[in-house]
Amino acid sequence: MSQSPKSPRRPTPSPAPAPPVPTSADVARLAGVSRATVSYVLNNAEAVRISEPTRRKVREAAEELGYVPHAAARSLRAGHTRIVLLPTSHVPAGPLYSAFLNELQWALRRLDYTVVQYGSLGLTGDQAARAWAELRPVAVISLGEITLSAHNVETLKRAGARAVITLGPVGVAGAHAFVMDQAEVGSRAVAHLVERGHRRIGVIVPEEAGMELFSAPRLAGARAAAGGAAGIEALPMAYTEESARVLADRWPGLGLDAVFAYNDEYAMLLMRALQDAGLRVPADVAVIGADDLLIGRLLRPRLSTVRIEMPTGDHLASLVDRVVREPSEAPARHDLMAALAVPREST
Repeated sequence: MSQSPKSPRRPTPSPAPAPPVPTSADVARLAGVSRATVSYVLNNAEAVRISEPTRRKVREAAEELGYVPHAAARSLRAGHTRIVLLPTSHVPAGPLYSAFLNELQWALRRLDYTVVQYGSLGLTGDQAARAWAELRPVAVISLGEITLSAHNVETLKRAGARAVITLGPVGVAGAHAFVMDQAEVGSRAVAHLVERGHRRIGVIVPEEAGMELFSAPRLAGARAAAGGAAGIEALPMAYTEESARVLADRWPGLGLDAVFAYNDEYAMLLMRALQDAGLRVPADVAVIGADDLLIGRLLRPRLSTVRIEMPTGDHLASLVDRVVREPSEAPARHDLMAALAVPREST
């Protein structure tokens, strides 16, 4: 039998060559300026005065060509990166704290820093310091959830961090401490209840892991404010309807006439459970929270709270920038918030 002739094999087409990566020289030619001007504009150099029309031409040329500055090369020229490392929070962050962190990140970006959020869950201080140092950040803002030591701070500085900053209830030797005094929150809440004549006060202690970083100093502040004028009882409660219901069912046997419920979210959860159990707020139980959330003003009765005065993100970012620019500045403590009781119908 005759066989049909085989079709000739077609050669596999070669992949199209990748387009050339645009350079700063290409941007300079298109914009009609020098490479130095391109560098000044795209690196937001403030020391060199360049007209706004020229800046606009350079940015438009870079966008047209798809040019992006090389971060590593830029870091080599500057002697350091522009990375600010921000470990992610291990505990649920409330609306107030989340808004503050968002403002901080936006403000740092406007100052030409790159904010890198780093998942550090489960790391010890030594492990975290080594992991963070690998990225060679120019600054580290530790939220306080990982306990750092003076040795950890030195490890980060040897890796090029010009600023190591702690943001939380306590400071660390060698680091700038931006202290958020949680004890003052508990103190203001209980002082308000004592002024209203309450003498048996419960303080909600969230059962969620990691919350003790904030709840422990708030409880300590509550006890300090009560002094000998009132008794304080710590009441563990999880952020669930079931946990709140169990506590509300126990309430008549506790002999308490008021509660500082850690924050507005726990306060609203507990207040609903107390009302479902037939207790009147504030006639049977006065309730106060913290954070001054809008939804607390929409409840009936309206929720008394502790308003926390936080700094703006711009303010904290400017402090970070100053420490980066002046790394020899002696570490200092900066108090970042104040607290004020806001009485409403629930107390």
